[in-house]
Amino acid sequence: MSSKSCQIENVVGRYVNFTSLGIDYRVYFEEAGSGPVIVGLHTAGADGRQFRHILADEALLQNHRVVVFDLPWHGKSLPPEGWWTQEYLLTTEAYSSLVEDFCDALALDTPILIGCSMAGSLVIELARRNPHRWRAVIGLSGALKVEGRFQDWSLRPDINAQQSVASWTHSLMSPHSPEQSRREVWWIYSQGGPGIYRGDTYFYSQDFDLRATAHTIDTGTCPVYLLTGEFDHACTEADTAAAIAAIPGARGGRMAGIGHFPMAENYPLFAEYLAPILSEIVA
Repeated sequence: MSSKSCQIENVVGRYVNFTSLGIDYRVYFEEAGSGPVIVGLHTAGADGRQFRHILADEALLQNHRVVVFDLPWHGKSLPPEGWWTQEYLLTTEAYSSLVEDFCDALALDTPILIGCSMAGSLVIELARRNPHRWRAVIGLSGALKVEGRFQDWSLRPDINAQQSVASWTHSLMSPHSPEQSRREVWWIYSQGGPGIYRGDTYFYSQDFDLRATAHTIDTGTCPVYLLTGEFDHACTEADTAAAIAAIPGARGGRMAGIGHFPMAENYPLFAEYLAPILSEIVA
């Protein structure tokens, strides 16, 4: 018999069924903790495992309930019925509605949103659409417009997308982040469905553009925090600085020593940036 101790984490995973824009979905989510709700939104082509460190942060969970879900087509959330009849291209309207309808399905009362990469941009749009729905939004690697991420090469039959997409995104991380964590980000990306990363970046780089409307966001009702790692070359700190400048009352800026996936690639360092923001929001 092994003498190694057994530890069961206090994370509960379940499924919720709901309808969004007339489409029925069965969505997997995990949660832990109690208190004001934080909803974690994963990056393009990945899933909620990117937030596993937050779900295991006992200090944070003493004061917050953390809920993380896999978008349909991602992780444990299967595509909806008939998914094979059309190309997967995520749009701003579909993405926004999915997040809103998921939160309604779980009756989450004015949660705090934390989104990274494409979700870091989406949370800005969600604050614009209805600031009263959210206690605050925190965008990681989010901007008003991100160019150049929507590419067709991952669909080519002579390219192993599971390796190439994972390696392409791996370059966005800080070389100073722990290797174990960087390898974990790579592994999650290697498991995405065919064309799903490309379909997500359609939203991120093609459909989404807040440059003309960012000035209308009411940060007095819904505070907006935007943070980007210094090693991120997809959404640069300059991109995020431009968003902060365009949104009256938005706050945030550069995170030293981190890249594009702060909550996954170096959670202990990211927690140093996150904790004071959460304290300010709750206060």
